[in-house]
Amino acid sequence: MKITSVKFMKGLVGDDEILADGTPQIAFIGRSNVGKSSLINALTNSKISRTSSFAGRTQEINIFLVNDSFYLVDLPGYGFARHSGLGREKIGELIDSYLFNSIHNQKKVVMIIDANIGMTNKDLLMFNELQNHEKDFIIIANKVDRMTQSEYHKKMIEIKKITNTHTLVPFSTKNRKGLEALSDIIFG
Repeated sequence: MKITSVKFMKGLVGDDEILADGTPQIAFIGRSNVGKSSLINALTNSKISRTSSFAGRTQEINIFLVNDSFYLVDLPGYGFARHSGLGREKIGELIDSYLFNSIHNQKKVVMIIDANIGMTNKDLLMFNELQNHEKDFIIIANKVDRMTQSEYHKKMIEIKKITNTHTLVPFSTKNRKGLEALSDIIFG
């Protein structure tokens, strides 16, 4: 699918009527500083989502309207919160409310992990919750450009053992590895 328009709609810190307007939603979730915003920017070929070198920058649910037909939903990162703004507990409640409240129905959830680190305990908790709630989700192993070939193969095998039958896409925003595969999966 060719992206012809991307527009920031709003940032949410709770339920909002926009989430119930019938527009299909594709949610992006991952630990803080895993590259969610950079991935969204690469996917939309834009700089619509603010990136930062500081973990915990996104503290609200950011909604982007793509091609006037679906929303990309950038969720705050789990596992870290700066001292100012929303606290870790509030961010956790915000994520849980959006992802696991039965009134919100995501077309797809894109769970992003750091390929260099693999699945952390927090990633495993999110992975299990997504499975328990029968979400349609894929796993993106981001930042693969930062690995040697042997590290890459070893980590992909480790991650695949955990993710089992779930789709795993190795990804790099730097060299755009996996971009076409991800586009086909979520927009196809």
